[in-house]
Amino acid sequence: MNDTLNGKKQNGVSIGVRRLIAYVVLVLIVFMCLIWFYILFINSTRSNAELTRGFTPLPSSYLFTNLDNLFHGSLPIWNGLFNSFFIAITSAALSTYFSTMTAYAIHVYDFKFKNAVFTFILMVMMIPSQVTALGFLQLVINMGMEDNFIPLIVPQIAAPITFFYMKQYMDSTLPISLVEAARIDGAGEFRTFNTIVLPLMKPAIAVQAIFTFVTSWNNYFIPSLILHDDKMKTLPILIAQLRSADWLKFDMGQVYVMIAFSIFPVILVYLVLSRHIIGGVTLGGVKG
Repeated sequence: MNDTLNGKKQNGVSIGVRRLIAYVVLVLIVFMCLIWFYILFINSTRSNAELTRGFTPLPSSYLFTNLDNLFHGSLPIWNGLFNSFFIAITSAALSTYFSTMTAYAIHVYDFKFKNAVFTFILMVMMIPSQVTALGFLQLVINMGMEDNFIPLIVPQIAAPITFFYMKQYMDSTLPISLVEAARIDGAGEFRTFNTIVLPLMKPAIAVQAIFTFVTSWNNYFIPSLILHDDKMKTLPILIAQLRSADWLKFDMGQVYVMIAFSIFPVILVYLVLSRHIIGGVTLGGVKG
């Protein structure tokens, strides 16, 4: 009897120790993730002269001065915000929708060379964008589509990484019998996809929408090759221009406040879509 009680106490102590270690590790991870945002906020409240003297953990009083200098400077910040937001939102919507549709076709239909098509899409995923950038730029120039958002949005429809994630998610959550039942009830293929498949895929769509939005939002390489007019440029290009200003106009406080300004839409999109991720995880736990 005493041995049993001692064993339970030891198990309770060991569980408590493991839980304490887990909490400490989680707190350290959260700290490491958030400290950079805190440093960014602190630096955005300081002047260029204060930044040259080194880091301080306390905020300064130049936040509104930096914002005023930024918005009343020579760069079209609001245009850049709209351009980045439009490109990122449109890219995320098209990428997730058509990638889910492609994954649905591979998952549901049986056709010749199905495995070969799947393998080819995965092979395309291995090709970095820098390899095809020169040919893509030449194509854009020949089509007269410089300073245009279309070359930045339409290619996002073919997103092998998003397709692969959707296909893996469908393998675990979308039974073929559900699609067959919808067909027996008289639902067409597009109606089945839009009214049955998409709602089941909400958690996966939310995750990939966040990733695609952030990737498009932070994309600098391809837009910098295509967009030349200041009013058509995205925020990453404008940030690079602000950082490359000559030493007479260079203001690191403006750079930090612009970086902080460009992060808020990403946080907003995450807060909007995160409820679908949490809801999907909860739903999966209930079904299990």
